[in-house]
Amino acid sequence: MTRIERLGVGGIYPAVVCPLSPDFQVNEPALAEHIKSLDQIPGVNGFLVNGHAGENSTLTREEKLKAVEIARATVSQDTILVCGVNAESTDDAIAHARDVAAGDGDAIMIFPPNSWEISATHAQIVAHHRAIIDAVDLPVFLYQAPHFTGPMAYPAAVIKELICLPRVIAIKEGSWETSLYDATRRLVKKIDPSIAVMASGDEHLLTCFVLGSEGSIVSLAIIIPEVIVSLEAAVKRSDLPAAQSAHEIIYPLAKAIYGTHPANLATARLKTCLKLLGRIDCDAMRLPVLPLPAAQVKALRDVLVESGLLENDSFLPKGMNA
Repeated sequence: MTRIERLGVGGIYPAVVCPLSPDFQVNEPALAEHIKSLDQIPGVNGFLVNGHAGENSTLTREEKLKAVEIARATVSQDTILVCGVNAESTDDAIAHARDVAAGDGDAIMIFPPNSWEISATHAQIVAHHRAIIDAVDLPVFLYQAPHFTGPMAYPAAVIKELICLPRVIAIKEGSWETSLYDATRRLVKKIDPSIAVMASGDEHLLTCFVLGSEGSIVSLAIIIPEVIVSLEAAVKRSDLPAAQSAHEIIYPLAKAIYGTHPANLATARLKTCLKLLGRIDCDAMRLPVLPLPAAQVKALRDVLVESGLLENDSFLPKGMNA
């Protein structure tokens, strides 16, 4: 029996970042500490490694495998590791999926190649997924991209076919629009109620949890894991005031990190928040992502103060300009 079969899918899965050193190399001790600190929090049942927040489009194959190995060596025995597979070619994606199995990951999450934002056919999407799934004997998480990403956001006809592929057990539903989330969940549950639909739109987690969600795979949980856990628990016990209180902390952080233009700086903002909070020493990103402008750093600091996570008179860490 696999870990997922024994424990089931559910709970909160932080989508971790990949800390880099100032010379842009993977900081392996910092990655291990980042994961370890989150793994100790009750309600955190697993992690997404090598997701978008983990910079899966800039890491080499070897670096992605090392991230999986570090995570497995760091987490407790009953922590589930879902590992992202993101490559432009199907052959490369298959190689990355096999690395997940070699690194003792519990499941793969198949991300759409970034080129699909320009164009992809129904048949291409299904063929890509089928080839990866056929290559490894691991449970599969699908990824539903935001509604504004073209063919990367799968229409109902594609979802119907993907969820019928072997070993598909869950979807990270990132439509980033609550009516689309509801539609996807209704579609999936009608066809196969056993497939978990896990919310991932940070700013509307409250709505998604009320509509129904088997936990959440979400990057904001690396900043406020206890708050995300408490939100899910409050909804489950129908405690609306407690859920709304959690939402009041989540929403401004989500808007500052994900709802600020340009959207492709979200991971940089996550790292900057972690640095401001003293949880990582370096918030470096690989090119072409540049350091955040001073105004954005200040805006993130302000929202952390407003959320009660940072003291108002706290000094900025070395290397950050207010």
